[in-house]
Amino acid sequence: MDLIKLTINDIPVEVPKGYTLLQAAEVAGVYLPTLCYHPNLSTYGGCRLCLVEVEGMRRLTTACTTPAGEGNVVKTNTPQIQRLRRNIVELILSEHPHACFTCERRDRCGPMDICLRNVAVTERCVTCPKNGRCEFKEVVNYIGFDESNLPYAYKGLRVETDGTFFDRDFNLCVLCGRCVRACQEIRGSGAIAFNFRGPEAVVGTAFNNPLGDVGCQYCGACVDVCPTGALTEHGNRFAGPVDSIATTVCPYCGVGCQLDLEIRNGKVSNVVAANGPANKGQACVKGKFGLAEVVHHPQRLTAPLVRRNGGFAEVTWTEALEYVADNLKKYGSEQVATIVSAKCTNEDNYVIQKLARAVLGSNNVDHCARLCDAPNLVGLTMSFGSGAMTNAIEEIGDASCIISMGSNTTAAHPVVWLQINRAVKKGAKLIVINPREIDLCQKADLWLQQHPGTDVALLMGMMRVIVDEGLADQEFINARCENYEAFLESLKNFDLDSVETMTGVAKADIVEAARAYATQKPSTFLSCSMTQSSHGTDNVLAVANLAMLTGNVGKPSTGVNVLRGQNNVQGACDMGGLPDVYTAYQSVAEPSVQKKFEEAWGVKLNPNVGLSLSEMMAAALEGNIKAMYLVGENPVLSDPDAKHVKEALEKLEFFVVQDIFLTETAELADVVLPAACFAEKDGTFTNTERRVQRVRKAVDPPGEAKDDWWIASEVAKRMGGKGFEYAGPEQIMEEITGLTPSYGGISYERLERETVQWPCPTPEHGGTRDLHVGTFVRGKGKFVPLEFKSPAETPDEEYPLLLTTERSRFHFHTSTMTGRVKGLKKLGSEEYVEINPADAEKLGIEDDGWVKVVSRRGEVKARAKSSMATPVGVVTMTFHFAACPTNTLTNTALDPVAKIPELKIASVKVEKLTDSG
Repeated sequence: MDLIKLTINDIPVEVPKGYTLLQAAEVAGVYLPTLCYHPNLSTYGGCRLCLVEVEGMRRLTTACTTPAGEGNVVKTNTPQIQRLRRNIVELILSEHPHACFTCERRDRCGPMDICLRNVAVTERCVTCPKNGRCEFKEVVNYIGFDESNLPYAYKGLRVETDGTFFDRDFNLCVLCGRCVRACQEIRGSGAIAFNFRGPEAVVGTAFNNPLGDVGCQYCGACVDVCPTGALTEHGNRFAGPVDSIATTVCPYCGVGCQLDLEIRNGKVSNVVAANGPANKGQACVKGKFGLAEVVHHPQRLTAPLVRRNGGFAEVTWTEALEYVADNLKKYGSEQVATIVSAKCTNEDNYVIQKLARAVLGSNNVDHCARLCDAPNLVGLTMSFGSGAMTNAIEEIGDASCIISMGSNTTAAHPVVWLQINRAVKKGAKLIVINPREIDLCQKADLWLQQHPGTDVALLMGMMRVIVDEGLADQEFINARCENYEAFLESLKNFDLDSVETMTGVAKADIVEAARAYATQKPSTFLSCSMTQSSHGTDNVLAVANLAMLTGNVGKPSTGVNVLRGQNNVQGACDMGGLPDVYTAYQSVAEPSVQKKFEEAWGVKLNPNVGLSLSEMMAAALEGNIKAMYLVGENPVLSDPDAKHVKEALEKLEFFVVQDIFLTETAELADVVLPAACFAEKDGTFTNTERRVQRVRKAVDPPGEAKDDWWIASEVAKRMGGKGFEYAGPEQIMEEITGLTPSYGGISYERLERETVQWPCPTPEHGGTRDLHVGTFVRGKGKFVPLEFKSPAETPDEEYPLLLTTERSRFHFHTSTMTGRVKGLKKLGSEEYVEINPADAEKLGIEDDGWVKVVSRRGEVKARAKSSMATPVGVVTMTFHFAACPTNTLTNTALDPVAKIPELKIASVKVEKLTDSG
C-alpha cells in the first residue's frame, strides 16, 4: 500500500494514497464539520463546511473532495475559515429552527425538557424529533455559533407520512443531499430527488406521489444518513440519546448484515445498519424496521406450556424439562427425530444436534436447508469438494459479467442487489435467467425467460455454444479438472434447436449469454431457489460445469455463489444439523470420524445415516417416527403438501416445539418451550459467504424465555447426558473449534476484532475469502455429464397451469416475525395469486376477485392479481400467510440425491369464486 505523509494542524499523519483531506483529518483525530459528507456516499462538497487551507493553494478547498497530497500542510480552523463557516451556518439557519442551537440554557436542557420561563426562545426546539441526536447541532457547537443576524423563516411545509415507518418533515431539512444520494447511488432506487431550484428547492418524489408508487424500497437508508430531524422513524421520534448500542447480526436472510441495536430503558428502540463487511452500512426494510417490534411483541412466549385438557397451561421450567425428558426416554433411537433451526446460533445448533446424537442416539437430524440448500451442499461437493458459496458478497460488485438464475435478489436478498447494481453501474453485463419478469430484469442486459423446470437444458445449451465456438478455458480444464471427455459427450444432446424447443428461449439469446459469460471475465453466477426441484442437484451440477468450463472459479469476483435463504442456514449445516454428517460435514458413517466424536462426547454413537426432513414427515405419518423435538421451524406452512405435514405432526405421540412465538406448528405441540430471540443472546451466525460473526445480547428475554442451547442442555442432563455443563456460548464455541477443522482458528476473542470466513483451521490463519484458489477442495474439479429431466408434474387437461412460489420484499418465510410488524403488514397483508392477463381473461378473473387454486394435494383461496410479470400458463404465489397456506398445493416429489422436494413447480387449476367463502 502506497502511503503519503502530511501535516494537519501541525499534527504529522500518514495515510494511504487516494485518501481525501477529510479522511486524513479523521486519521489525525481532527474534527471537521460537515453536513453533506457521509462515508458511504460519494463526495459532494455541497455544504462547504469542511473548508480547509492548504499551503500552496490559492483558495480554500473542501476537504471531502480534495485528495491528500504528499507533504501537504493543512489548517482546518483559522479565523478566516471559521468566519466563513459561521456565514454558511447562518444562511442555513435562516430556514431551519435554531432556538435549541442558540439558547443560552441549551447546555442544561435535556431532550424532553420544556423551558417555561423563556418560551420565546424555544420555538420548535422542544418539538424537534431528533433533539439530543442532531449532527447539525454538533456542527453549530463546534463553530461556536451563538446568535443569528438573519431572521428565521418557517417554511410551513406539511409533515409527510404514509403511516409505515418514518415521517418526512422538510421544515428541518438542510438540503445536504445525503438522502437523495443514498437512494440513487447506493440503493439504485431513485425514489426521491431534489424538486424545484433555488429557495424553493425541496426533497421529494416525482409529482409528489406516495413513496410506494415511486419505487421506494422502505430500506431506511435515507433515514440513517439524515443529519437532522427531517427524516425520523415513528418509534424513534423525540426519543433523545440512547443508553447503549449493541452490534449484532440480522436474523432474517443469509446476507449477514451487521446492525446496531439502540437501547433505551431496556428495550430496542431503533435499528441502524452498521458498516459490516457484508452490508457496508446498508439494510433492507425487514432488518431496519422489522425487528424492534418483534423483539418486544406482546405475543412473545414467556413461560413453558404443557398441553392439558385440550389446551395449554403454563408450568415451571423444572416441570417442563422433566416432562420432556421423561417422555423422550420412552422412545428408541429410530423412533425420534430432531429438527434444528436456521434461525438459531451456531452454538444453539451444535448443542441441539449433540442432544440428538449423544443422548437420543439418533441421526434423524435435519432442518430447513433440506427445503432450499441441500442440492448446493450435495452438488457442489461432488464437483468442487465443498458445498458452500465460493466467493465474498462484496466481490460481486467487481464482476464484469453476472448471471442471476432463480434468484429474485431485490426481494429476497436486497443488500446483495446493491453489489449487483454497483457492478452494472461500472459496465458489467447482467444476465437474468428467470421464468418471471422480476425487478432485476429492469437492469438486465439480457433476460432469458425459460420454461419452468428447464434449467439444465438451458445451461447445457450455453455450454454447447461455448465448446463449439472454442470459448472454453482449455488451460484451466486441463490443469484443474477431470471427467471432461464424458461431459463433452453429454453435450451432444443439447444442440441449439433442441434447447430452444425445450426452454422457449431464442437461440440468439442463448448464444449471447454464453459468449458474455465466457469472455467478459471475471464472471460470477448467483443462484438461490433453482435448487427447489426434483432435479435440483442436476441444476447445481450444471452451474458448476459452466464455471469450470470457462475458468470462472477460484478467482476473485467469479465462482458459484449460492444465496442462503435464512440467516444461519449455513451455520446450521456447518454445525451438523443434517442426517448424514457431524460438524464440518464429517460423515457419521466414517468410522474414524465416529470414533473422534465418541471420544469427545464420551458415548457410543449411531453409525447409520438418519432421515431427511421430508422423510421424517413421511415416517411420522406412517407411525414410525413417534416423537419429535423441533426448534425454530414452522413446517405446517413452509413444507410441501402442508396438509399431510399437519397430519403427520398430529399423529406423533410426543411433540416438543421450541420457539419465540406460538406458531401454527407450535399449536400442535404437547410442550412449547419459550426461547430467547437473536437480540437476547450471545453467540455466532455464519452467513451465506461463510463469514462467522458475533451475535451480541442487547436486552433481556421476556419472562422466563431462555437460550436455545440452555434448554437443550437441560433436557440432555435430565436424560442422563454428559458433557452438557456449559457456562455459556463461548465455552460451546471452544468445543466446536476442537471438533470442526474449518472453524479451528475461530474464537470469541478473535471475533471481537474481526469477522472470519471459514475455512480457518488455526488461530494464525487469516480465513478464506475465495474457495478453490489454485486447487479444488476435492483436488481436481469434476465435470458431471447431465441429461434433461422434466419436472415431476407437468400441465394436463385437469391441471392446466403451473404454480411457482416467490418471496415478497416485505415478508420473510412464514411471517412468524414480519407478520407481527404493523408497517410490514400494511405493505403486504394478504396472499395474492398472480396470473397473466391472458389467462385471467380466459378464466373470467378480475383483479382483486377471489379465486380458488387447486392441486392434486389440496386447495386454497386468495385474491387474484393480473400481471405481465408472470408468463402465460403460470401462476405465482408467496407462502407468507397462514390464512392462505400456499404449500398445501406444492409437491413432495424428491430429488433422488439431495432429497429436496419440488417446491417451485406444481400443476394446478384456478377457479373463479364469487366471494371469499
